[in-house]
Amino acid sequence: MTPKESKGLKEEQSSGPSLPGLDDRITGALVGAAVGDALGGPVEGYSPDQIAERHGGRVHGVVGPWHGDDWRTARPIAPYHKGDGHVTDDTLMTHALIRVYARVRDHLDAHAIADHLVPDLMTNPRWIPELETETLPLHRLFLAEKWLVARLAHAHADPREAGVGNIVNCGAAMYMAPVGLVNAANPAAAYAEALDIAGAHQSSYGREAAGVLAAAVAAAASPGATPDSVVTACLSLAKDGTREAIEKVCETARGHSDFESALRPLRAAVAPYDTVGPDYRAPSLAARRPSRLHSIEELPIALGMLLVAGGDYRHAVLGAVNYGRDCDSIATMAGALAGALGSPVPEDWAKTVAEASRLDLWEPARTLTEVAREVFERDVRRRRAHERAFTALGGTACSD
Repeated sequence: MTPKESKGLKEEQSSGPSLPGLDDRITGALVGAAVGDALGGPVEGYSPDQIAERHGGRVHGVVGPWHGDDWRTARPIAPYHKGDGHVTDDTLMTHALIRVYARVRDHLDAHAIADHLVPDLMTNPRWIPELETETLPLHRLFLAEKWLVARLAHAHADPREAGVGNIVNCGAAMYMAPVGLVNAANPAAAYAEALDIAGAHQSSYGREAAGVLAAAVAAAASPGATPDSVVTACLSLAKDGTREAIEKVCETARGHSDFESALRPLRAAVAPYDTVGPDYRAPSLAARRPSRLHSIEELPIALGMLLVAGGDYRHAVLGAVNYGRDCDSIATMAGALAGALGSPVPEDWAKTVAEASRLDLWEPARTLTEVAREVFERDVRRRRAHERAFTALGGTACSD
């Protein structure tokens, strides 16, 4: 995307009549996240150079498994069928959180994760694309997500602090887009709700990233939002190493308008804050431990790619995919943000992913839109009741 095209996209997004509505933004964010997840899955864990060598250049859409037909036995991929349009645990967890919203039909907290999300993961078999079978979602989850079950279902930990001691990673942030969408146009509320929810799963900068990602999605779902306004909202809320990492990566991203030239500079910008180290498959001894100085890599890079792309969905997601490393989660986040801004998800990608994963990618969006409207109406009633009570106490009366 050229700077002129990026400017045109921003102007289109800020014009009144053409602004996408809540339904469109929620659909764009959720379908966009799932498609980004599916595109990033087959190249997760590799470097940009390895990806280019394997695919004869950059990835430009849905591709097959890294090891071809040997995916069932090839290590370290086996037994997951990553590629061919299959979503990963990022999407499975996102849809699981939407089911919790559909049941509670109000704002969530850490106890809702213990009461609803964990039992769903443990007891309700679903089609798992990467395993090509119907089984419990728990069987697909990474260890950091299985922690939810160990701590909440078996150890009976206080949900608000159950995340303490877990691997500090992007596991909570990767499925927090629904929180931002329920709190559309209210980044501060999204941040607070996501921090509460994520307390059941993560601590330190893993929990912080969950809050900031939710805030970013809420900001992207605001009227007239742009990539710059999304980053500004994140910087106003983020703390410690997470804030610094976002600031440094986004400063670097503003010097690029094409993801190819940005791949190495963005990695260099985030490297001082990333505990995993240069070899993604052989993390350092300090990897994924709590720290106020560090950040997960995925969120700053997703925001950086959003800036590089000028908010364009295709460009942002392909930048995230070709960045490599944990690129399914980076592309999930970038896809959610670009989709929430209103940039359209390519129809051929969405159709391929939906069919390959045997998922209706649009149904969760319809469900969450209904819930978001209900929650907003509840919030208005609660706010009005508070206004009346505060006025009765002698506070300043509020006009309707």
